[in-house]
Amino acid sequence: MSLLTPDQVEIAKMLLEIGQGHLFQDWPDPGVDDDLKQTFFTQVALLNSSYPGGLASYIKTAKELLADSKAGKNPFDGFKPSVPSGEVLTLGDETFIKYEEAGVKQVQNAAFVLVAGGLGERLGYNGIKVALPMETTTGTCFLQHYIESILCLSEASYKQTQGECQRDVPFVIMTSDDTHARTLELLESNSYFGMKSTQVKLLKQEKVACLADNDARLAVDPKNKYIIQTKPHGHGDVHSLLYSSGLLREWKEAGLRWVMFFQDTNGLLFKAIPAALGVSATKEYHVNSLAVPRKAKEAIGGITKLTHADGTSYINTKIRVMFCNYIIEI
Repeated sequence: MSLLTPDQVEIAKMLLEIGQGHLFQDWPDPGVDDDLKQTFFTQVALLNSSYPGGLASYIKTAKELLADSKAGKNPFDGFKPSVPSGEVLTLGDETFIKYEEAGVKQVQNAAFVLVAGGLGERLGYNGIKVALPMETTTGTCFLQHYIESILCLSEASYKQTQGECQRDVPFVIMTSDDTHARTLELLESNSYFGMKSTQVKLLKQEKVACLADNDARLAVDPKNKYIIQTKPHGHGDVHSLLYSSGLLREWKEAGLRWVMFFQDTNGLLFKAIPAALGVSATKEYHVNSLAVPRKAKEAIGGITKLTHADGTSYINTKIRVMFCNYIIEI
């Protein structure tokens, strides 16, 4: 214990208290592998700090979910699905144009967040997905298309509001260990595709610990007992990253009202964003999801409202939706 700092001692105690004593079982006596042991505590400290509530909360939640799964509990038991309220828009009609005009005005009050932590392996592409060509005539990549669309909307918003205010619309990209460096390189080598570098912020999501069994014991790397196996945290991590980075507070203080979240390979999206933003502003929605209509038995996801027998309800619940784009009011 004399080799450990007070903080590391507390980390060791915490691991023992949450049932992770197996991590220390095969450790040699002090003086052996001391550098590797220090590396272990550095990793645990990072895992502990990057998850809301720390590893204790992570393990507690994991145990509860594993127990429910083992018992066959369905989190949707008692809920009845129904079609949520919303607007069905047809491209180019009078209603669409009305909402689109309202949405363009709101772009000056919005921030855009791209969830881009994945690679293109499933597509047979050995690179980041935002570098994929959106179309074949010019080879414009998705990231360039997104940035140019945001800049275009920003300019249109400024003109429609008759110069009331002109601010650089913030653009955040959530990256991962796999994509961070390559995304930054793509931006820098192309002068950020015309956007100011100060407008763009990359938030790298940290990984979370893997579990070895139904007792929620942390999994150790089979090749190195001083390393805990980790995995990406998933798309939902973007919300905690925005909060912990202070960006949400910064945007609210700057007078921004909306945050638009979108995915990394959806080239048609920006044809619908202004109208969706207009619906949010006109209807005063706090949350608004954008989706295509789903036909019965069609093999795509959908968005539903869930109402419990006790009267509580959840809106905009995603059921097997892989690419969901949504707007949240700050």
